[in-house]
Amino acid sequence: MSPTLNPASLLTRRRLLGLGVSGGSSLLLGGCALNGFSEQVGAATQPLNERLEAWMQGRGPVPEFRRDQVDPEALLVNSFNGTPRLDPVAYRLRVEGLVSRPLALDLKDLAALPQQRVVMRHVCVEGWAAIVAWSGVRLADVLSLAGISPLGGYVEISSADQYFSSWDRASALHPQTLLATAMNGAPLPVANGAPVRLATPIKLGYKLSKWVTRLRVVSSLGVRRGTWEDKGYEWFAGL
Repeated sequence: MSPTLNPASLLTRRRLLGLGVSGGSSLLLGGCALNGFSEQVGAATQPLNERLEAWMQGRGPVPEFRRDQVDPEALLVNSFNGTPRLDPVAYRLRVEGLVSRPLALDLKDLAALPQQRVVMRHVCVEGWAAIVAWSGVRLADVLSLAGISPLGGYVEISSADQYFSSWDRASALHPQTLLATAMNGAPLPVANGAPVRLATPIKLGYKLSKWVTRLRVVSSLGVRRGTWEDKGYEWFAGL
């Protein structure tokens, strides 16, 4: 497990990135209230932001919090298109695209893989944050099981509520990126994305899709990049 964070020492390299270095990022431009000026600035600075964020992200694991620092009440519940209720018995996570072994994993299959826990700060672009303990399988392990192709540079994520997002390969394979099935030591609640959601300390909250049903590995980004990304939010959304 990664080193724990002292709550009094929050000005980390990633927080510095969000507060000042990434001048065109969603945190600074207010992704929930984009205007023409911010869109122009974001378009001009985004390539530099993404390269810098990717470099910072590649410097090692994000320090984690202690389990006793979890604040369950701080995690707000939201959804894009209502709250879908998926049948746990019928549920399948499909892994398709540039893989040598397409998968349709049920919850027993996921439970049979090595389980991990990440105690992380969940940061929403709207300005709130919460420390949460997520448990589940590494996304990297699932993609490895599927035999991800060297040509697969991106992963598209589809959800039962029609939410859509896409990630770069390195973020998807990051050791702290989970397909979470539990939260704070209990089964993942429906409102928080059960049976499976994404969780990682390296991305803003709108990249952490809930009710995930399909992963599709692709070689390049398509016209459609994400539900909020297509509305002007930063695509990389790194922390």
